[in-house]
Amino acid sequence: MNLEGILSIGGKPGLHKMVAQSRGGIIVESLSDKKRFPVSQTSNVSALKDIAIYTYEEEVPLTEVYHKIAVKENDGPCVDHKSKPAELGAYLEEILPDYDKERVYNSDLKKLFQWYNILQAEGLVDQKLEEAAEDAIEESTEEPNSDSSEKEESTEG
Repeated sequence: MNLEGILSIGGKPGLHKMVAQSRGGIIVESLSDKKRFPVSQTSNVSALKDIAIYTYEEEVPLTEVYHKIAVKENDGPCVDHKSKPAELGAYLEEILPDYDKERVYNSDLKKLFQWYNILQAEGLVDQKLEEAAEDAIEESTEEPNSDSSEKEESTEG
């Protein structure tokens, strides 16, 4: 799942995709109604790819959490964000057993599941995409070794 360019904007419901940069900020498009509008530099904008969920050991990127939900739900929708806080917490505990219950608030859980369901409704949830991204990461970590051997060969001759 690729969350690149997907944004949450303070004071605006739903999720948005950045489509262009302007002199005073950015132009975004709502994922739900496809309307475009400018967002100033002073607005509170959060990129989903930069958000993580607290656990007792580390912070888990939202991409990983959404991948686990996609696998659990077979790319279908997850629990409704309007469910009771106890249900939301129990659902996240199935996905991420060691999430930090003191630092992840009920409002965070609601956003987490609401955003997932928006992405899923727009066809942006695909468990296979995450696997492809993991393969690309593995390949990119192998490339520096092959580049250094090529450089060595070129300096010899």
